[in-house]
Amino acid sequence: MNTPRSPNASRFDVVVIGAGAAGLFCAGIAGQRGRKVLLLDHSERVAEKIRISGGGRANFTNRELDVRAPQRHFIGDNPNFCRSALSRYAPQRFIDLVQKHGIAFHEKHKGQLFCDGPSQQIIDMLLAECAAGSVTRWQPCKVQEVAVRTEGSDGSRYRVQTDRGSVDAACVVVATGGLSIPQIGASDFGYKLATQFGLRVVTPRPALVPLTFAGDAWAPYAELSGLALPVQIETGAKKERMTFLEDLLFTHRGLSGPAVLQISSYWKPGTPLTLDFAPGIDIAAALGNAKLHSKRRTANELASLVPSRLADAWVGQEGALQRPINEAPDRAIAALSERIARWQITPSGTEGYKKAEVTAGGVDTRDISSQTMESKQPGLYFIGEVVDVTGWLGGYNFQWAWASAHACAEAL
Repeated sequence: MNTPRSPNASRFDVVVIGAGAAGLFCAGIAGQRGRKVLLLDHSERVAEKIRISGGGRANFTNRELDVRAPQRHFIGDNPNFCRSALSRYAPQRFIDLVQKHGIAFHEKHKGQLFCDGPSQQIIDMLLAECAAGSVTRWQPCKVQEVAVRTEGSDGSRYRVQTDRGSVDAACVVVATGGLSIPQIGASDFGYKLATQFGLRVVTPRPALVPLTFAGDAWAPYAELSGLALPVQIETGAKKERMTFLEDLLFTHRGLSGPAVLQISSYWKPGTPLTLDFAPGIDIAAALGNAKLHSKRRTANELASLVPSRLADAWVGQEGALQRPINEAPDRAIAALSERIARWQITPSGTEGYKKAEVTAGGVDTRDISSQTMESKQPGLYFIGEVVDVTGWLGGYNFQWAWASAHACAEAL
């Protein structure tokens, strides 16, 4: 529907909808490049995901992202889509900005960079960048409608109707994120807007999310809740097989921790996980040697290789192992070794969006330019999590937010 120009409408070059990581960054850059920018968000507070990320320290990027093959750390219907933006705005460029603002940080694990202080420092930095670009912010401000208007001499293509009045703009940037963590204001606004303009949407799903297991089947392991240990975890077969070496956490309802969050993005319902609870250790050889030379209880020998709570839980399920290891049947020792080295279990589901760190799926990349983030609908852009690009745990999703926002802002 074409909407005529209203004499009462405010006029901006760009309206950015969503004041999260991508929206703030895009608005600041566009403003500093001379665009007149309005940034809107329905929440009172900006960038809540930044605030709660990294345990309140903001895992804002990852040094290990390979700009020559960034898609290795991302999933989506077309993983190569993210290559252009990520290669043009590499992690070091955002690190330089963080250093320019005097924010101290450290590398914690596998290239993951965290603030030394609170994550609010990153939010304040982005707000300062917006201020430097004279960005206008309306918050809280609910967008009621986005419509195409009859383009006038001022170049405005869109009318954005809000609860603070009408706005006309040449371009609209959608940075509304996904469905994860609804308690901080997640919504499906971006998907609905994409559909309104005839763009395709890849079905959203929770990602980087804990996995759950059916009641009775999980009962023997629920008592391990709180136990954490490094594991090797994998899912999929042949070319689709994916493996991570990370920490695992047992919960009352299932499994969590970095290992499970990572694998959850690749796990498909109905398929099993395979876990090695002692990666790098030949459990069969170690227990076989103990059987020849030790008279200690089997659980005690196993506890020298894995956490004692895990050893007790596994040994406790087999009566033949309730004796000194030198008296335990070879078959029982072999079965125990196999369970520790290759435990297979099939999740019943996930903890859903409430516990998911991000949302996989989103606006189909076939309908978006990888160079500019402009959609097939002229003047309508999509950036950040709302797009069908999902990164690994560890700062990769924030780096996508920065890179896609930068690509968009330069195009504006």
